[in-house]
Amino acid sequence: MVQRAPGFGMLTGTRLAVWGDPIAHSRSPLLHAAAYEVLDVAWTYDKRRVDEAAFAPALSSLDASWRGLSLTMPLKSAGFRAAVEVDPRARATGAVNTLLLDAGGPRGYNTDVGGIVAALGEAGAAEAASARILGAGATATSALVALSEMGVGSVEIVARRPEAASELVTRGAELGMRSTAGPLDARHHAVDVTVATLPGDAVLAHEVVSSLADAGGVLMDVVYGTWPTPLSAAWTERDLVTVSGLPMLLHQALRQVRVFVSGQQDQPLDDEARVLAAMRRALVGE
Repeated sequence: MVQRAPGFGMLTGTRLAVWGDPIAHSRSPLLHAAAYEVLDVAWTYDKRRVDEAAFAPALSSLDASWRGLSLTMPLKSAGFRAAVEVDPRARATGAVNTLLLDAGGPRGYNTDVGGIVAALGEAGAAEAASARILGAGATATSALVALSEMGVGSVEIVARRPEAASELVTRGAELGMRSTAGPLDARHHAVDVTVATLPGDAVLAHEVVSSLADAGGVLMDVVYGTWPTPLSAAWTERDLVTVSGLPMLLHQALRQVRVFVSGQQDQPLDDEARVLAAMRRALVGE
């Protein structure tokens, strides 16, 4: 019986959902439904539009039928504040994308970090020593922590306003990496991997895109919609490896399922290979 999360009370709830704003585009219900079918548990997983102002009252209204929540933008900071306890990755990023609704209060987790690590590993970047992050927002923070877990020794955070990256530079140094900040229009040195966390519709000058692509490395462009992006197209023209945000979405969702089953995002599920295969098929619409 899939009920107990080690270290917590007995979980009897069977309801799950993803909250955020906007939310209509979310593929999380498809991913989770596929997983729970393989696990043979009668859990439901829905989606609900919840903005930051509505989050606290919505959370407090949930009864014992609820097991957990997935949180997307703009709720990850609110989720962090609401958690009575957070895991190390949530603490390192200040962001929670998963809440386990234990009787003692919600427990917060960040599964985005592990999702990025797994996705980059699949793309052949597991041994990367140097990296560049484009952007300085919440996803960039998760990318920074992920790169640290992978053993990356040096990272450059590139933003439209380099001063906006100062907090990430400090955080990178605290994680033991050589970290610097630079502008988008600089002359870029070669790196092993680039993680782009800019919006999919971000407009970049052709010369900026060319300079970034010429610097090489595996590209993870963390977008879920329009593909290819201008960045990924430039990488492909140079016969370089590119990956969208979908593998990250897949692997972070798998870690959420682990949390809802056991309370441990690093504890593999029973028959996890079949669960992951079913989730992958659901993601691509097979």
